[in-house]
Amino acid sequence: MTTLRTLRIDGRDLEVDPNLTLIQACEQAGIEIPRFCYHERLSIAGNCRMCLVEVVGGPPKPTASCAMQVKDLRPGKDGASPEVLTNSPMVRKAREGVMEFLLINHPLDCPICDQGGECDLQDQAMAYGVDFSRYREPKRAAEELNLGPLVETHMTRCISCTRCVRFTTEVAGITQMGQTGRGEDSEITSYLNETLNSNLQGNIIDLCPVGALVSKPYAFTARPWELTKTESIDVMDALGSNIRIDSKGREVMRILPRNNDGVNEEWLADKSRFIWDGLRRQRLDKPYIRENGRLRPASWPEALAAAAAAMKGRKVAGLVGDLAPVEAAFALKNLIEGLGGSVECRIDGAALQAGDRAGYAGTATIADIDQAEMIQLIGTNPRVEAPVLNARIRKAWLRGAQIGLIGEAADLTYDYAHVGTDRAALESLSGREISAETRERPTLVILGAGALTGSDGAAVLGHAVRLAENTLSKLLVLHTAASRVGAMDIGAVTEGGVEAALEGAEVIYSLGADEADIPAGRFVIYQGSHGDRGAHHADVVLPAACYTEQSGLFVNTEGRPQLALRANFPPGEAKEDWAILRALSAEVGAVQPWDSLAQLRRVLIAAHPHLGQLDQVPQNEAQPVPLGTLGSGPFVSPVQDYYLTNPIARASPVMAELAAMAAARHLPPLAAE
Repeated sequence: MTTLRTLRIDGRDLEVDPNLTLIQACEQAGIEIPRFCYHERLSIAGNCRMCLVEVVGGPPKPTASCAMQVKDLRPGKDGASPEVLTNSPMVRKAREGVMEFLLINHPLDCPICDQGGECDLQDQAMAYGVDFSRYREPKRAAEELNLGPLVETHMTRCISCTRCVRFTTEVAGITQMGQTGRGEDSEITSYLNETLNSNLQGNIIDLCPVGALVSKPYAFTARPWELTKTESIDVMDALGSNIRIDSKGREVMRILPRNNDGVNEEWLADKSRFIWDGLRRQRLDKPYIRENGRLRPASWPEALAAAAAAMKGRKVAGLVGDLAPVEAAFALKNLIEGLGGSVECRIDGAALQAGDRAGYAGTATIADIDQAEMIQLIGTNPRVEAPVLNARIRKAWLRGAQIGLIGEAADLTYDYAHVGTDRAALESLSGREISAETRERPTLVILGAGALTGSDGAAVLGHAVRLAENTLSKLLVLHTAASRVGAMDIGAVTEGGVEAALEGAEVIYSLGADEADIPAGRFVIYQGSHGDRGAHHADVVLPAACYTEQSGLFVNTEGRPQLALRANFPPGEAKEDWAILRALSAEVGAVQPWDSLAQLRRVLIAAHPHLGQLDQVPQNEAQPVPLGTLGSGPFVSPVQDYYLTNPIARASPVMAELAAMAAARHLPPLAAE
């Protein structure tokens, strides 16, 4: 246990951890220290000098508070506590001087800078700078960089804080950015003019304290004070990253991360950040009915009557798509099972059992990665299945954790021991005797959802559970669908899986299940937001809201319920998922017992109380799982094209461009003629 040390800050005594830096100690005291290069999740650079403070009794000059720890301070006179001043004349003069130097070469383009209103340099120049400049020399200019279609550069504004370099190197695990030159000639650049090859690169936009790095798709479309800001949850993967949706009128203008140390820290994957242009394209804004092989527009009463007529007296099966909120899945389950049908959420064929929560939500939390000393990956490529989670694994690796992989070899941005690619490697590892030393270390098994989709998925799960038991490890199941754990929680499954659910079904109700393979010859009712694969094969199309246009619960891959709030309204005649199912239930003659989302949520939480415990991870007890017989063949990641995994992504021009660039990177190099 660390012994606290007393520190006097601006005349007030405070007990702090001696390992804290002065800037962290000041934050604990509630004192704001200006900074540009310092960031708590990046290494210390100490090159902007904006965080200067005065150490009483120390050298007669200001000290960089980000680079000095409390334990390095000498006691005061007669053994008194060391004293730090954050607003003395020395500190104020030093900050004014630093700000003056920073503004020597900074362009005077605040009125047209896309960072205006959210610029740290602008704010701190007002707070700590002076209202004049003594310099009349020409300002230095710099060439812009081509970092790709996501990040736009204005390098003349760069103040060389190196946050972008440190993030790409330390967190994203790529080496395309760096700083070259010395003195006046120093500049941030990309090596060999490469574009950034990372699906976390958008985070450098948030990190940049000036307008040198801005969002290329969002640039010059809105000002921050024009936007309505809504806290919500991301559904592009199963991590459940906390996001803020900024909308203007009825349109989403950008998506930013929110801090949640237990889930995504403060990072966000590129698909989650830049998917918003797909929200407004290829939208279903009115109902359709198929006649003579063609879909024609229809009214809501007409479409609901056609769907109800098809469902009455026939066997109905319901499929829950990857982006559906828990309330919609619950309403669909009540409706379909009330008609004698069956509902299935495991549309990829994953061998998950509804009764065993530890088997589909695991026994670990995402935060357990931070303490793990050994992590075993099975049948997963977290770099494309959950990029932010992969960055967390990389952080553990940088701290000294050992990583093992059973599955296809890939560049995960960190070193790992490649145990094997197939089921035989898993069987060998799960049955191996583990040393007592290994048992005493905090270890973690991460099982990919793709490993569970084969015919031997149950056996794969059994061997992963046995490996976790033998090593006293916690188990984390890494899903790829945002709706999967929540749908499993409410029991939206059929014994025998998706094949059993569809067997003999004459009518299939698809709740945004665009990725499902629906057999030909069935009457298909599609409820979704985009004119994608599901709508193309439907006989009745019911236009629904997407995830930014309705409130809903989502349970992430570790089993944490989170609430997504509505940021804007759906286009045209599209309606929220629960409202469509409630209206259809009346047409079918099986009226559901709720008339509002609040009533539906009360019924849902009464049936499944843990879903009301928002942002808490219920403790799951490990259940015995039969081993079964493993098949043969390698494990393959279920995500083959990271940028085109769902209807919203396939409607996005930015995602299409990124997918094309990713495919081009894997082409064999051509010889020069």
